[in-house]
Amino acid sequence: MIHTDLEVYKKSLLLVKTVYDLTKKFPKEEMWGLSSQMRRAAISIPSNISEGSGRRSNKELSHFINISLGSVAELETQITISLMLNFIGSNEKNLLIKELTTIRMMLLNLMKSITHP
Repeated sequence: MIHTDLEVYKKSLLLVKTVYDLTKKFPKEEMWGLSSQMRRAAISIPSNISEGSGRRSNKELSHFINISLGSVAELETQITISLMLNFIGSNEKNLLIKELTTIRMMLLNLMKSITHP
């Protein structure tokens, strides 16, 4: 499986760009705090898809998809915190959560396709 052909990989790369653009607007004191955490969680999603795809077995790929799913959940929490701290607005939160929900569903479908072919 070539990760660059996967739609979930492509979508998660776009999410990284969105998160970077969004966190540029955060207060400067958050550069090493929430902003950095959000960026790392976003980067983790496509990174683990690609690492898992480079492994030898579906079991290993499944493991890395699970890590990506964990990063989706982590980022979702960080987006909620960003709203609570008034770093983002409701519209931005809703758009990001919608994207994360799509990515989560795509990851779950990928997992299903490799564990129940």
